[in-house]
Order: sequence, then C-alpha cells, then structure tokens
Amino acid sequence: MLKPIILFCLLCFSNLFAQSKATIAGNVKSFENENLIGVRISLDTNSQHYNYVSDTLGSFTAELPSGFVKIAVNHFGYLEKTLSFDCENDTIISIILEKDVSFLKEVVISNNKRSGITSLSGGKLSFNLKELAAVPTVLGTTDIIKILQLTPGVQNSGDANGYLYVRGGDSGHNSILYDGTPIYGMSHLLGVFPFYNTDHIQEIEFDKSSSNAKYGGRLSSTTLLIPNKKIPSQFTIQGNIGLLSSQATLSIPISEKSGITISGRKTYIDEIIAPTLKSGSKNNDVQDMKYGFLDGNLTFITEVSKNSLLTVSAFSSADKLQIKDTNLALRTSLKWSNLSISPSLFTKLSSKTSMSNAIYFTRYTNELNMEQSTIGMGVSSFVEDFGFANSINYLVKGTYFESGLQYVYHILQPQKIQIENLSTTNVTEQNPLIKANEFAVFTTAKPKLLDNLKAELGLRINYYNSGAKSYLHFQPRVVLNYYMDKNLSFYASYNRQNQYLNLITTSSVGIPTDFWIASSDGIPAQSSNEFALGSNQTISKSITSSFGTFYRSMNHLLEYPYGVTQFNEISTLKNDLLKGKGKAYGLEMMLKKNKGKFKGWLSYTLSWSDRNFEKLNNANTYYAKYDRRHNLSLVGTYDLNSKWNFGVTQIFSSGNRFTMPTSWYFINNNPVKEYSEYNNAQMPNYIRTDLSVNYFFMKKTKKESALNFSIYNTFNIENPIYVVLNVVVNENKDSVVVKPEKKVLYRILPSISWRFKF
Repeated sequence: MLKPIILFCLLCFSNLFAQSKATIAGNVKSFENENLIGVRISLDTNSQHYNYVSDTLGSFTAELPSGFVKIAVNHFGYLEKTLSFDCENDTIISIILEKDVSFLKEVVISNNKRSGITSLSGGKLSFNLKELAAVPTVLGTTDIIKILQLTPGVQNSGDANGYLYVRGGDSGHNSILYDGTPIYGMSHLLGVFPFYNTDHIQEIEFDKSSSNAKYGGRLSSTTLLIPNKKIPSQFTIQGNIGLLSSQATLSIPISEKSGITISGRKTYIDEIIAPTLKSGSKNNDVQDMKYGFLDGNLTFITEVSKNSLLTVSAFSSADKLQIKDTNLALRTSLKWSNLSISPSLFTKLSSKTSMSNAIYFTRYTNELNMEQSTIGMGVSSFVEDFGFANSINYLVKGTYFESGLQYVYHILQPQKIQIENLSTTNVTEQNPLIKANEFAVFTTAKPKLLDNLKAELGLRINYYNSGAKSYLHFQPRVVLNYYMDKNLSFYASYNRQNQYLNLITTSSVGIPTDFWIASSDGIPAQSSNEFALGSNQTISKSITSSFGTFYRSMNHLLEYPYGVTQFNEISTLKNDLLKGKGKAYGLEMMLKKNKGKFKGWLSYTLSWSDRNFEKLNNANTYYAKYDRRHNLSLVGTYDLNSKWNFGVTQIFSSGNRFTMPTSWYFINNNPVKEYSEYNNAQMPNYIRTDLSVNYFFMKKTKKESALNFSIYNTFNIENPIYVVLNVVVNENKDSVVVKPEKKVLYRILPSISWRFKF
C-alpha cells in the first residue's frame, strides 16, 4: 500500500520539482541613500517576462522560475541598466544609481550621470533641476515655468506673464500638482520671480497630453512637482541670496526613521528698488508702488513601519501689490495667496501590491481694492478643494496595473463685487458662490502586446455635480510605444479630456485678477480630443532627438470680454461668458546633448491655434491670442573646469495676437475706432538672449558655494508686452494720426546671487 502512495505523490509534485522557483528581493537607492520610487524593473527568463515597480521604500520582490534571468532597471531620467546571471537560490540585490556604482555579488553595473532633461514614453519629459542650475534665468535661480517654455509644444508667453500655454490650449487648461495637490495660483507678479522654490523639489514630470488616467480635470498638460522625500541623515542648509530675493532650505533629522525639510523665500524689492525710484523722482507724491511676496514649503516624512511611509507636504505663498497716485486720488491694493496641505500614507501590502491614500486641502484667493475720490470698489474671488485620492499598484501575470478612486469637493466664489460710495452708506454687492462635487475612478494598464510593442491603456470615469447640473464622462487614454531597435522608437496616443473648473482671464499681462468658475447651469464643461504621433532617436551616446505632431479639438471654450469686471443690475457670469470652440495642431522637434562638457538642447515648434465663438468676429474663425507660428529655443551649458561653467539661452518666437482698429472716423468731432476682425494684428517677434556664469568656491556632494552672474535680455532688445494706440488730432479736427506706443517691461537685467549648501 505504501508504494502506490509514494508513486502517486511523486507524479503529483513532479512538475513542482521540475519548476523550482527563486525569489529576488531588491532595493534601489540614489547615491545620497534616498529610496528611489517608481523604478521600473523588467525581468526576463527563458520563457516568461515580468514587470515590477519599486515602492515608496525603493523595494521590489520578484518570484520567478530558477535559472538564467536578465534584469533591466529603468527610472525617470536614468539610462537603462541591464544585468544577467543564473538565479538558482533566493537572492538579495542592492542597486545604487547616480554615482556609477551598483553591486550584485561580484557583478558591477556602471551608471552615467543623469541628464537634465529626458524624453519619456509618449512624448513626456522628466527634469532633473540640479542639472539645470546653469540655465540662465532672470534672477539667477531656476524657474520651472521658464524651463518648460523652452521645450517643444509649449508657447513662449513673453514677458510679464508666468502662465503656460501648451499645444494651443489656454492658460487654465494646465494642471500643476504639488505632491498630488492642485495649485490654482500660478505665478508671482508679472512672472518676474520663479513661483516655486526648486531647492525643495526633487523632480518634475511634464506630460503635454495628460495621458495618465490617474490625472484629469484639465484639457491640456499635467505637471507633477515631486518634493524631496529623503529622510535627512544629518542637518543641512542650502539656499540662494540675491539682490531682490533670497531663499533657504533646511533638512532636519528627527530620528533614524523620520525627518523634516522646510523651505522659505522672500523678496525685499521694496527695500531696494522703491527708495531708488522715489529718490529719482522730482515729485515724490506723484506715484508710490510697493510689492512683496513670500512663500514656504514643508515636507515631513516618517517610516511608520517596515512597509508603511507617512508623508505630509505643505505649500503656501502670499503676494501684495500697492499703488498710490496722489494726482489721481487713487489707491489700489491687490493681494493673492495659495495654501495647500496633504498628508499621504503609502503601504506595501505584498511583493506585488502597494497602496497609497491621501487627503488634501488647497485654496487660492485674490482680492483687488480700489479707492478714487469718494468711490470704492472691491473685487475678490477664491477657489478651494477638499479632496481624497486613493491608488493601488498591482501586477497581474507580469502586467503592471494602477487603479484608484478620487473625490473632491469644490467651493468657488468667481467674483465678489462690492461698490461703495464712501461719502454715504450706499453699498451695492454681488456675491455668487458655487459648490460642486467631483468623483472619479480610473485604471491604467501597461501590457506588453508584442516583443517590440508596449502599451499604456487607461480609462477615467468622471461624475460631476453642481446644483441641478450633472455630467458623467468616460475618458479613454491610449499610448502605444513601438521599439524598432534600441536606438529608434515610435509612439502614437489618443486622449479625451473634460474640464469642469475653468480659469477666466481678465488681463493681457500677469496681473492676477483672473478667477476660476465651475461648470453649472448655463456654464458647460469643456472637452477636448487629442491625437499625437512621434518618435525618439538615439543618434550617439550623448545625442538624442525627438519628433512629433499633434492635433487637438476643443469644445465649450469660455471667453470673458469685459476686463476685470462687468457690473450692472442684470449682469451675471452665466450671461456674460461666451461659449465657443477651437482647434490646434502642429509639429515639434527636439535635439538634446546630455554628456560631455557642452550640454543642452534645441527645441522648435511650428503650430496653429484658432477659435470660433458665435458672438465674436461675426462667428468667423480667428487666431487665438497665443497662436505663435514659430517657437525656437536654444539652450547650452559649458563646464570649463571644476570652478567655472557657463550658460546661454536664445529664444525666438512669433508675436502673439491682438485686436487693432482698422479705421477711425469722427462723430460730433470725436474720433471713433472701427474694428474688423478679432485678433487681426500681431505683436513684433519675440527675441531674447540670456547669459549666465557660475563660479564655484566649493563643489562637493554635500557642500557647495557658488556665485552666479546672469544677464537677462543681454542685447537689450525691446519685447513689448502690449501696444497702446495714441490718437493725435490736428487743430482743425479734420484729421487723425494714430501713433502706436509699445509698452516694454524688461530690458537688459543683470543680476548676481550666491548659492550655498552646507
């Protein structure tokens, strides 16, 4: 009886014995001992292919048949690293990126220095801000928005504007997420100062098409600002001291498993510029202008357990502009601010499954107050969100999936208008308030369809409700990547987007009197469909290129033609907002050099963007304001030696559009303008050259001291921000001469700053 039982057991388990398995447990870190999140690990055996992603702790675990295995490690901005070996037993590996060292028993994997800007699948870009410090900026500190404007598909907004215009979209069509939290205010005054403190940000991921189903709510791009999430091992301080502003970042260890990073920044432009302007004025009471801002960042991180990580991220900013003109008896005050806070918990549930949960609060406000003579007017607005976001990463038969759900409660006050007669008690007020709920579920899969064909497939389902208005939208996302060989790949993508919160712009320059409004009765949700094709080529070890084309159609676009405010007894936003449609299409190219003493890139975009509104331009199609036919950017940095490096930026773009009168005539001896087509004129071409020089007193991994010399608009070229038409009438009042006057904000701007890290 015993022999048949033994024989039966051997037959049942023979396949198991023949297919013995081994476990590979790995950890991926940077040279600074920082866990690298989201690293893609591909494993190939003789018969199967497996995909894994490192979790927030930088770890991954793979269970596969024993035998020969080939491992490929990919991370945003890093060159692909491969190794192969016979895995007969359980193996532990530690991979250290960034400084050319990685060990697996006796196997050494070399790694090259990370490039400043890297092309990802589907035309996305990743930015390493440390490697972009030599790119010239207006005040010697890296400006994220200005860097993005040097890439293909992003229109140069010109001076006095800190907004993004991507692939023919409007400024409010872009989503900027700080550690997953939406930020609604986008710039300091006139775009002069960088809006984000780059010392606090580890990495930027920029997706021109917002192709990841995890993100939604905008028609155009998604920019992820990922703060530093390294647990400090020792106290460090770094920052920048300049002529007009300074910043500092402190990393403070609390224990071996927790730490905090705090950043702060402030301008002292009033203390330096205002006295200079006042002393140079013959009549000190003619005009008085004051401006100041401050902002701060905080990141707290702690390992709750071996498999859990808690992070708290916060961001705040506050700006204030005051103008006083005694000749006009005018006092003006403009204030705007941002506040966001988001605690999140990452949990590793198993070797193949991880989950993150986050709640967040974000608020943006602006307030304009004006007093002239006996009349006072106030216009204010705000938008705030209370949100929850959940996502689960998991593997199904070697295919990576991410699914989750999101909920956000919106409260908006588009415009609170108050007009007061200061000599009486008469007050007139409008105070609309909109509340809305938004719920979304999403899933993304990254299957390998063929040996050379990979896909990113996503579906986002959005439900939106505000009052009696509700929407249910299905938003598919598809990206196909075909790898012809290791040096040439192609991609094709389709994305459908819907937008429920819309930015209404009221100024042609970067003065934040704009306001947000939610879709409700009479205000539709915007939508877009985008198609894109492109390719990435590796020309040599240090030179890569990319080419692409896109087409985007947009519906239910909104236009507010009344400036800062339209106020009367029958005026409502529902009636005042115009609805229309638009389309954009173009070609993009980029050539990058990532290695050697000389590094940089060349970017060029040829694009068209037009609009059609029934109540504008006699319902005829017209060019959008930022329809700039040509956008060319050249960026170069040169490392002369360990002490000196140099940077240059050359920008050329076609001028933006505006509406100019086509004829003038008299009515009762008063000149009257007559217009034909909307946006029928074009500003002069925008041309600017910036230079920078860095001199390093000390340059080490943990210590740095350097002086930066920068010249913005080196050749002092006039780039007007708008044109004023002055009318000159002769003495007989029978003829009119129109003289355009170009208003220029920036001319040549030299600056010097000291950058330090200890």
